[in-house]
Amino acid sequence: MGNIFSGGEVVEIGIQIEKNGKDFYNALAKKTKNKDAMKIFDYLAKEEEKHITVFQGIFDSVSKYEPPESYPGEYFAYMNALAAEYVFTQANKGAETAGSVKSDSDAIDLGIKFEKDSIIFYEGTKKVVPDYDSKVIDELIIQEQNHLRILMDLKRNL
Repeated sequence: MGNIFSGGEVVEIGIQIEKNGKDFYNALAKKTKNKDAMKIFDYLAKEEEKHITVFQGIFDSVSKYEPPESYPGEYFAYMNALAAEYVFTQANKGAETAGSVKSDSDAIDLGIKFEKDSIIFYEGTKKVVPDYDSKVIDELIIQEQNHLRILMDLKRNL
């Protein structure tokens, strides 16, 4: 089955996703010539920085938490499967991914994909954290959904 994550490790993955997102959007902001896109990429990078702080605050409360499961390791195996397919769970992938972008349209499409992947990952994360932290993650999901909407609007207006 491979590596199974603990609750703390799932939150650490969330931190890595946000760091890569920040690096990705910062690199795109420097790369684009479109002022509207630059402003949005700058905004999204700052938002990802805020999310890093939130996840760091959650980390301590989940290090010993064990979620209710149908069988031992169920949720952590699920999170392992999600993380294995998500490029932003790997260290230093944000700027590297942005470097391969050829156009603003490609950048926006990638941003949309990453926001959607983040929402799916964070929905799963809610199952491996205590209820009080789950509410915080709900707020992060709402913010990621807003980022998705912003990127969709930018795509329509390009």
